[in-house]
Amino acid sequence: MSPVSVTGDIQKIFSMLSPVTVRASRRGCDEAGKPQNQKDGDVSTMRQVAERAGVSAKTVSRVMHNDRYVSAGVRQRVERVIAELGYVPNALARTFRSGRDAVIGVAVPSISDPFFASLTEEVERIARGRSVAVLVTSLGNDPAHEKAGVQALLGRRVTGLITTPISADQSYLRTSQDRTVVVFIDRPPAKIVADSVVEDDLGGAHAATTHLIRHGHHRIGFVGDTLAIATTARRLEGYRAALADAGIGADPALVALGAAAEEDSGKAALGLLSLADPATALFSSNARSSIGIIPALQSIGRTDIAFISFGDFPLASALQPPVTVVDQDPVSVGRTAATRLFERLDDPDRRLKRKIVLPVSLITRGSCRGRSPLEPGPELVATAPAMADC
Repeated sequence: MSPVSVTGDIQKIFSMLSPVTVRASRRGCDEAGKPQNQKDGDVSTMRQVAERAGVSAKTVSRVMHNDRYVSAGVRQRVERVIAELGYVPNALARTFRSGRDAVIGVAVPSISDPFFASLTEEVERIARGRSVAVLVTSLGNDPAHEKAGVQALLGRRVTGLITTPISADQSYLRTSQDRTVVVFIDRPPAKIVADSVVEDDLGGAHAATTHLIRHGHHRIGFVGDTLAIATTARRLEGYRAALADAGIGADPALVALGAAAEEDSGKAALGLLSLADPATALFSSNARSSIGIIPALQSIGRTDIAFISFGDFPLASALQPPVTVVDQDPVSVGRTAATRLFERLDDPDRRLKRKIVLPVSLITRGSCRGRSPLEPGPELVATAPAMADC
């Protein structure tokens, strides 16, 4: 597990913030324009706005979100009070009230992984637009290391946390949820109720496997890490479902699990090609495994093997042949997770769906050659032009 690194200069952020000015001579306010019961240094809260406007905090929230069911008169009254009190309904104001810095944390398996690197960069971009700094840590893939890594971030008093579950139990975060917004990414959490942003792993794996089948392949190898990782389990399920839908029996010998490192995935792929009845096509369950498989195939001159990667990676389109991928769109995952985190910080009482499932798409390139390609079905519409004979 790598040490926590700081992105952004917190002191610089706060030095750029100007004090909120408040109108004076209003009923219930002192000469400085603050409510009479508000102490120096306090920032107006949603509850104070509600009390001053004679409405509930929920109504104030609805006005802030432009709810069409709020009457014009109530809306004008609330907006007037918001202006008078200088109410700032965002995460930054909330951190002032709590005495914590405007910082969020991001914990992912590895920031060197292309998927998580792009995702984290997008979270940083969204946070930067709100003058919020980001702390980033790599948890690794050992479930035993997750809790310590996450708690290291929480110990730095972050107001929000975007994290990837590694272990089978995230209940240790329950006691932190009253002061830190938690959003899980890539995999759903276990033993805790919280927001999560995941991809359609099953559907993407089904589409990739079906694509290979329609190119004439029946001996399709699956390379992945451990089934303890939810994404691997769901992608294996999609792979098996596609075989079943095509009337092809699943051969356990064609499934190679336990590829925790890039070199492991390369060895696993070569093992599938060395079977008495070898694989004629390979499906890699993640970009990290794919990065290990490609040089292994090149080392034995077998770039003719049909190959699809779940997850795009740098230079995948520049290789020969260019690699067909299931595109997870990590930028969209990062943007969605960061947006949800700030929505929760801005309005903790707002009702939002807990689980967000983002679609994936098959980008066809040139690496899924087959003996007699069949016409793709409508569910395999690609988001990029088909290349070579894929």
